[in-house]
Amino acid sequence: MATSTKGTSNRGFASMDEDKQREIASKGGQSVAPEKRSFSKDPELAAEAGRKGGESVPSEKRSFSQDPELASEAGKKGGEASHGGGRSR
Repeated sequence: MATSTKGTSNRGFASMDEDKQREIASKGGQSVAPEKRSFSKDPELAAEAGRKGGESVPSEKRSFSQDPELASEAGKKGGEASHGGGRSR
């Protein structure tokens, strides 16, 4: 068994490699039908949650406030992932 270099323990989610974490985390999002996800039904709720999340981090530690290009790129990816990026499939 390989040892982890990510902290003081080799147990738990945080000590797993990033690919394994992504695989597990993606299952949570897939377990609920899109039409039953509260954010897909209520964009205002999603916007409010995003604002609250952003406000919980000091401005000097917000990567998007430090790097507008990074914010722009993330926005583009988000638009494409939501199928609203103007691309035909």
